[in-house]
Amino acid sequence: MVSHDRLGESATAFASELATRLGCERVSVGFVEDHFSRVVALSHGTIGANGTEMLRVIGAAMDESIEQAATVMLPPPADHVPQIVLAHEELLRRDGGMVCTLPLAVKQQLVGAVQLQFREPRPVPPEQLADWEHAVALLGPVLHFMRRSERPWRKRLRDRAQRIRADLSAPGNGRLRLGLAGLVLVLGVLVAVPMEYRVGGNARVEGAIQRVLVAPADGFIRQNHVRPGDQVKAGQVLAELAEQDLQLERNKWRSELAQHENSYAAAMARADRTQLVISQARADEARAQLALVDEQLGRIRLEAPFDGIVIRGDLSQSLGAPVQRGDVLLTIAPKDRFRVIVEVDERDISRIRVAQQGSLALSALPWDTLPLRISRITPLASPVEGKNVFEVEAALDEQPDSLRPGLRGVARISVGEAPLLWAWTHRLTDWLRLKAWGLWGS
Repeated sequence: MVSHDRLGESATAFASELATRLGCERVSVGFVEDHFSRVVALSHGTIGANGTEMLRVIGAAMDESIEQAATVMLPPPADHVPQIVLAHEELLRRDGGMVCTLPLAVKQQLVGAVQLQFREPRPVPPEQLADWEHAVALLGPVLHFMRRSERPWRKRLRDRAQRIRADLSAPGNGRLRLGLAGLVLVLGVLVAVPMEYRVGGNARVEGAIQRVLVAPADGFIRQNHVRPGDQVKAGQVLAELAEQDLQLERNKWRSELAQHENSYAAAMARADRTQLVISQARADEARAQLALVDEQLGRIRLEAPFDGIVIRGDLSQSLGAPVQRGDVLLTIAPKDRFRVIVEVDERDISRIRVAQQGSLALSALPWDTLPLRISRITPLASPVEGKNVFEVEAALDEQPDSLRPGLRGVARISVGEAPLLWAWTHRLTDWLRLKAWGLWGS
């Protein structure tokens, strides 16, 4: 049997060898297919005229043996138990002789039958019948597993489902059935019951308004009055620049202005109109330069534009350091007005809408959550830590005294309801869909 690769060849070899050893007229091997027995092999491959009708009668006789879960012999032995033998009688009317059908069992499941047909009736001792049953019990499962490996995957899957159903319905598997029912219930809740779905991202707290104070002109830092974290009032002097260079430049332009005014007066006395125009133009230039220097001198004292807190710029370690015009020196933000910037992944930005509600948990206050509301969505993404994120601006409904600009945490924004299973797996399915589309598109 095992010298062949296919079920048909192996079953034919088995039937032929059995017919030779036992002196049978014909040996048939059949398996249950869709609740009926189907003959898969005959000894020596002999199927004569009207073969289809003969296979139907043989299959019906096999069904009788399988349904009664017992060996059926006709003519019956002397001490036999009454059995249903209608199909066997029809087979003997066609072929005559004697027939013995042995059911084939695998793991307490009847999967087929082996039928022995003899030309002449003869007595069969119980010991010999037991030997036939043992041979079929030993060799039949080999054919069964070969048949199962050759079946289409759909039928194998269906058989597997039937075996699982039989195991579940078997006595003693109450705990297994209860556990499976609980699993189905949990899966149903995950698939069908909608839950609140929230989109999250890293968040930081910033001042609602941030005012930057820059160097009004090239110079040096002379004095500093505040450091980051200090609260300031509107108009308070925060830092001062050295004014010596500007005073010298102011004196220079004042001197030039006086010279040009004197030249203008002399030209007017001489009635020298050419020199008069030149002196007047140079005097106007000197006045403009002098006004510019006076303006710069008026801005060397950096003052707070509003009440707030210094959040950036420690000039106490930079006294005497040179600065250039436009250099950022200090940054001030209101102490009681904040905004939250949430970094939302590009895969979730389509679900974010203005006025959606959410909550913020800060690293400094991990046990307290602050309610927030989306107020603005930045239309441009930026790369952060290897992924594209959109900055979403949110306003805080509550602002505790412990809140400070620069605090970081995690924000969660409620975007609607969705089943938990979808919420846990949609990232993976979206990624797989995108990869499949990329492969298909290439």
